[in-house]
Amino acid sequence: MKIKNFFIFSIAISFVLTLCIDVSILIYMAATKTTVHIQALLLLSLALFILLSLIINNGVETYINYRIGKIYKQVNTLKKKRISNININADEFDFLARDILKYTYKKKREINKLNYRENYRRDFLGNVAHEIKTPLFTVQGYLLTLIEGAAEDREIRDKYLKRANAAIERLSEIVDDLDLITKLETNDLKLNIDTFNIIKVVQKVFDLLEMQAKKRNIKLTLDKFYDIPEFVMADESKIEQVLINLVMNSIKYGKIGGTTVVSIEYVDDEKILVKVKDNGEGIDKDNIPRLFERFYRVDKSRSRDQGGSGLGLAIVKHIVEAHEQTIDVKSVVGSGSTFYFTLDKA
Repeated sequence: MKIKNFFIFSIAISFVLTLCIDVSILIYMAATKTTVHIQALLLLSLALFILLSLIINNGVETYINYRIGKIYKQVNTLKKKRISNININADEFDFLARDILKYTYKKKREINKLNYRENYRRDFLGNVAHEIKTPLFTVQGYLLTLIEGAAEDREIRDKYLKRANAAIERLSEIVDDLDLITKLETNDLKLNIDTFNIIKVVQKVFDLLEMQAKKRNIKLTLDKFYDIPEFVMADESKIEQVLINLVMNSIKYGKIGGTTVVSIEYVDDEKILVKVKDNGEGIDKDNIPRLFERFYRVDKSRSRDQGGSGLGLAIVKHIVEAHEQTIDVKSVVGSGSTFYFTLDKA
């Protein structure tokens, strides 16, 4: 039986009990041939009805509150409200059951989140150790070789010192990127928001990366000729870094003899979309969700051969989000990838 309203139920029970008592009194008085005083019987019935209603309603409610209170204590007080304030009916038991399920689901999510963070921390520390260890061992190997006598040969000495210097530069790059991403994640990096021409910044990035692109015979170009400036509101140096990282990635992982195209599109009256598209190998859809994680590499062996700290896309994401903008990627294996992010129009 599902009780929708305990107060009505207690009144009904009280009425039935009062009626039974009245019938019993009438039967007794009829059997003993005692005179029945109707008014007195009605007053007695009313008093009994009120008394029984109070006893049943308050007594049973107190007992149920006590039982529910024990359950609530066992689940660490699921709701911050006094049990005595609950109107007791069957819905409250449904409410309690729902609370227990919600509590269990919430705790399960917290455990899963803690496990994810622990795994992420373990992976991150392992990746940092590996990324730092590689250039350190490289430097150590070259220096030990020179100490053991190779320094006498000028050609070998110069070659090994240059390689050691390149390894130190990579180590320095990793440390700088870690410092930058830490500042971005702790909101400790100040943005200098100003108006600038995004086309001019794109062209500047092309000029900076021209030599790297020529090594792989990759053409850097805009999708069309922009005869008027496209002004945006952002931190120019940080957006330049975003474009450098994205274009550099397209050079590293693009097809030899391919093309990297940057385009500017209008999203609406307030935002523009900056796209960096290459015609390289593309990225498998299973790798895309983790693409902006720190040190995550789609092809670990090939990525390390190309150099870099493994933090480029993570930094890009943090810089874009620091501007309260969004970044995403579309990719088709064998056709290339397109990274795109929004900026506010000036």
